[in-house]
Amino acid sequence: MKIKEICKVLEDIAPASFAEDWDNVGLLVGDAEASTDRLMLCIDLSEEVIAEARQAKAGMLMCYHPPIFKPLSRVTADACPLVFKALKSNIAIYSMHTSFDVVPGGSNDVLARAMGLKKAQPIEDYCGQSLVKIAVYTPPDELSRVANAAFAAGAGRLGNYYDCAFFSHGIGTFCPNPKARPTVGSADKHEAVEEVKLEFIAPLALAGHVCSALRETHSYEEPAIDVVPMRQFPKGTGMGRIGRLERPVRLSTLLTKVKKATGVSHLLLAGAAKKDIKISTVACGAGSCGSLYKKALANGAEFYLTGEMRHHDALAASKMVVACVGHSNSERLSLDDLAKRLTMMLKGLKTQVSRRDHDPFVIS
Repeated sequence: MKIKEICKVLEDIAPASFAEDWDNVGLLVGDAEASTDRLMLCIDLSEEVIAEARQAKAGMLMCYHPPIFKPLSRVTADACPLVFKALKSNIAIYSMHTSFDVVPGGSNDVLARAMGLKKAQPIEDYCGQSLVKIAVYTPPDELSRVANAAFAAGAGRLGNYYDCAFFSHGIGTFCPNPKARPTVGSADKHEAVEEVKLEFIAPLALAGHVCSALRETHSYEEPAIDVVPMRQFPKGTGMGRIGRLERPVRLSTLLTKVKKATGVSHLLLAGAAKKDIKISTVACGAGSCGSLYKKALANGAEFYLTGEMRHHDALAASKMVVACVGHSNSERLSLDDLAKRLTMMLKGLKTQVSRRDHDPFVIS
């Protein structure tokens, strides 16, 4: 099976476009045209994981945390030993990270289900990339030229599609003043001409570039261009999860369930954790999601589970119970679920979760 085939399925599960702007997801190491029949899943790339992958003859690793965050100036055994070793071992590396956090069925949904939440909703909805809808009015015989200029400037791209647009016919009216130099008509005479309204989306960052391209290509002295801000809101996609349990449970019972699901023997507790209160509304945020506590609290959460939280955030979250299970411990339980999904979606691919991948912190 080609590496690129595995990448496509991973991208289908958690589109790279859903990742945070600062993140680095997708195929980070290796040759997309190479082949493998074994995939290993882990949270962090380490010497132990690479050795385990080599022993298992896995040609690809899905590392939840990207081993490459910043641009590399060199790939040597000294500068980036783990990436160098993976390359030398012909092991491709793909990362999902924050794109897997926000999607339905991702790390936060797995964490929510482990606590008994069946209809959890995102704490913070995913808004997607800042987009604009751009509309321009053009003579019918200029439609193709104007549209191509917009596409070349970066407009009309939607997921796996490009050159996306919509057009409709209508009548445009105008009256040039004596200083105008109109393509059609003359000064102080009202005109009504057939026009096509051409619409497409574009990233906000490219809106100015697209508008400039339209003006340069358009035959009108003053082409009418509309720019309307818009956002994407995919259903059920967002950071963290919150919901109500089927029935209230005691804090001690919930903590036992969390320990069993994550495989840890101890938790860091903060907030209202002094009494064995009953819990009804539960929230969670895998990884370093301590800052989501404000929105969780505002939505009625009585218990918030995360990987780690800053000291002062823990102090401020005193009205609910906060439990920290360790950064990667809150994420690792999603790997088994992901491995099962990949096995069903990619027939012939042997998928396994690393047994040597572990949280760097231990309590002694």
